[in-house]
Amino acid sequence: MLGIYLGLTYYGGTYGRMILYPIRMLVTFLHEFGHAFGALITGGRVANLEIRPDGSGVCWTAGGSRAVILMGGYIGSAIFGNLLFYIGSRANNTVAKTTTYILAATMVFVAVGWFTSLFTTGMLLLFALALFLIANKTNFDSDILLFFGLASILYIIQDFNVGPTSDLAQYAKIFVVIPAFVWMYLWLGVALLLFFYNIRLIFRGNGGADNLFLEDDDQYA
Repeated sequence: MLGIYLGLTYYGGTYGRMILYPIRMLVTFLHEFGHAFGALITGGRVANLEIRPDGSGVCWTAGGSRAVILMGGYIGSAIFGNLLFYIGSRANNTVAKTTTYILAATMVFVAVGWFTSLFTTGMLLLFALALFLIANKTNFDSDILLFFGLASILYIIQDFNVGPTSDLAQYAKIFVVIPAFVWMYLWLGVALLLFFYNIRLIFRGNGGADNLFLEDDDQYA
């Protein structure tokens, strides 16, 4: 999966960018959903969520903790990406399939409940439909989650000095003593620690892989 992603990124040219375009949209979705999730868990509400064709996005919230909401974009997408990566790597097919359904359902909810633009709604509904068909008609759930999770993690690490610039600027206004570039590296450090800890968990669990997958032997077919 790592080889596929890096090959498409650095050697795929135009076709590589086209193939990875849905990944870029997924990363943006996870980023903006991280803002929304930060608002919800701190008592705020979400008005709208928008994903734009150029890969940028915006989430309008009210109430809640401003610090958690802003941090939720970058750190939240890192957490969600690592969860997808872990489930795709270690979970049995039933868990992977359920996770794929949940991801699809979340996209449908955001597309309809937090409607902002036809592009956002259309893209999320198409993405959700594709995930539903994968979960319902194939056994590629684990492979898809593994690739989505790994690609999302690598993308936000590569994009750390570009992607969250607006969030960092706003975050620096809250904590005026610490400038934005310091927060940038702190957030990157958190994302890297999450990734390395996840890798450690995945490889540490390999000794129990036979037991973990015992109930679903056709995973390897």
